[in-house]
Amino acid sequence: MIWDQLPKPFLILAPMEGVTDIIFRQVITHAGRPDLFFTEFTNVSSYASEKGRWNALERLKIAPTDSPIIAQIWGKNPEHFSETCSALASLGFSGVDLNFGCPDKHVNKAGGGAAMIKTPDLAIECFRNAVKSTNLPVSIKTRLGWSSLNEYQDWLPTLLAEHPAALTIHLRTKKEMSKVSAHYELIPEIIKLREQVSPQTKLIINGDIKDRTHAMELYRQFPTIDGFMIGRGVFANPYCFTTHIPTQNELMELLKLHLDLYEKTYSHTHSYEPLKHFFKIYVNNFPGAKELRTKLMETHSVIEARKVLS
Repeated sequence: MIWDQLPKPFLILAPMEGVTDIIFRQVITHAGRPDLFFTEFTNVSSYASEKGRWNALERLKIAPTDSPIIAQIWGKNPEHFSETCSALASLGFSGVDLNFGCPDKHVNKAGGGAAMIKTPDLAIECFRNAVKSTNLPVSIKTRLGWSSLNEYQDWLPTLLAEHPAALTIHLRTKKEMSKVSAHYELIPEIIKLREQVSPQTKLIINGDIKDRTHAMELYRQFPTIDGFMIGRGVFANPYCFTTHIPTQNELMELLKLHLDLYEKTYSHTHSYEPLKHFFKIYVNNFPGAKELRTKLMETHSVIEARKVLS
């Protein structure tokens, strides 16, 4: 099982919608890859539908350098979890993760993501359907609660009682989004719950973790944690899974690589506009960065972006 083959502590790039696609994962691999990748989340109902399956499979595409990688899925239909999970091993994944924590209002309105916290019986049914439909290890990513911090006292034991292969906890509630600091003060209590209910489940902490150095500081405080997941920290430093401090030239080379991969993979099938969301990752914190970024935001193609950079 992949979870038993990772170092301790292991580092994971958090699944982020519109960010951690097949291209960005290759860029991060070039900079210094984490021990494990997750995909963007895929809607199981899309996969289960003839009309939506093509889009779902596009989101589940992986590059040779992505392995080991976990497929993250979401939804609220237990049968659709079964259908999707039964196909994932053949697509090259090392595991499947159920998203019970996304705070996006559209996802929650559809009953998925963090909304599962409000329907624990349904969440468990979806988990059990996933487990019985695949030989891959099944893990869960969630939050402390929907609106109240103390919800974790019931919610996390409910999940742990199912003995998931791993449990990633974003240390905030859905209501808090990312507006408050992650609740590191609750880590000792969460560790205790894991030890009491499902000691074999790998415990992963997510929320405000900046980089490898920060993760190792937390590990020294809490050595029974198995892994750490970095999300927004990658925006501040795409080399966050290493201890390397990138130069301006290295960041520009990463941007050029991102442009090359985008052109090779998506240029004829996807809009150029979403690519602009990545520019700030590379063009930041050096003299003239703001001006250069403004010029890049005015471009309409990879060719124009390359001209600005040259």
